[in-house]
Amino acid sequence: MSTDVWLSFVLASMILCFSPGPTVFLVMGQSLSHGKTSVIPLVAGVLSGDVIAMSISLLGLGALLATSAVLFSIFKWVAAAYLIYLGFKTWRSKLDVENVDPVLGRNGKIFKQALVVTALNPKGIIFFIAFFPLFIDADKAVLPQMLIMALSFLMASALSAAFYSIFSGYLRSKIKSVQVQKVFNKISGSMLIGAGSVTATLQQSG
Repeated sequence: MSTDVWLSFVLASMILCFSPGPTVFLVMGQSLSHGKTSVIPLVAGVLSGDVIAMSISLLGLGALLATSAVLFSIFKWVAAAYLIYLGFKTWRSKLDVENVDPVLGRNGKIFKQALVVTALNPKGIIFFIAFFPLFIDADKAVLPQMLIMALSFLMASALSAAFYSIFSGYLRSKIKSVQVQKVFNKISGSMLIGAGSVTATLQQSG
């Protein structure tokens, strides 16, 4: 893979990862709700979800998703329902001013949520089988090129998740008012519900 092709791939990956979507909304919503402590579990969850989505694509399920309307709809509605569930749960949650819940346990839940949402995004799975081949040089070994692209995409994904999480967590940390932080919980819940609604409108083609 030439340097020019790699740079083009990295740029395309950055644009995709930084564009608002279900994962971005999840990251921002959870960071507004939980603050800066959620950065690491969110980034780790998103990266783990990306690895799972890549693996699913390589195993051939991505191609099946691209051709099967039923399977695509199943993935889409499961992901949408999960996001909406998280949104309503966050909307109705009470502010934990005493921080009685163990941080480790809470971060484990945040990690799982980010992983599930990222891994179940059908557009993400299809993206890997449709996007990666565009940058592969057929005259050279394919596996090294795939590994380079996979690592490069994960780097872009990590930067995106960290940026949105740190920014949202920073906003949360600057507001000490309990009432305003309750508003943040409402906003984060609304963002998650919005992400679920966006996921529900995904089309198989386009």
